Amino acid sequence: MKTSAKFIIGLTIAAAAGAAIGMLLAPEKGKDLQKKLKDEAEDLLSQFGSLVQTGKRAASQLTETASEEIDRTTTAIKNQL
Repeated sequence: MKTSAKFIIGLTIAAAAGAAIGMLLAPEKGKDLQKKLKDEAEDLLSQFGSLVQTGKRAASQLTETASEEIDRTTTAIKNQL
């Protein structure tokens, strides 16, 4: 995994943890706090899903590029024989 991806994941987790701690320490009614936590969790899940999709696209592109390079190299070797 690239350093930038690790950084983004770490930043997202740290932001979620900070938001959750802040909400737990803030004086609010239980129902209001539950709603806020639920909304934040849904937002975090959405962000994570987006990050996963980005990773899948990158992996797919890498697979395609590797396959093309293998085909090109195989053709070049066959032409040399």
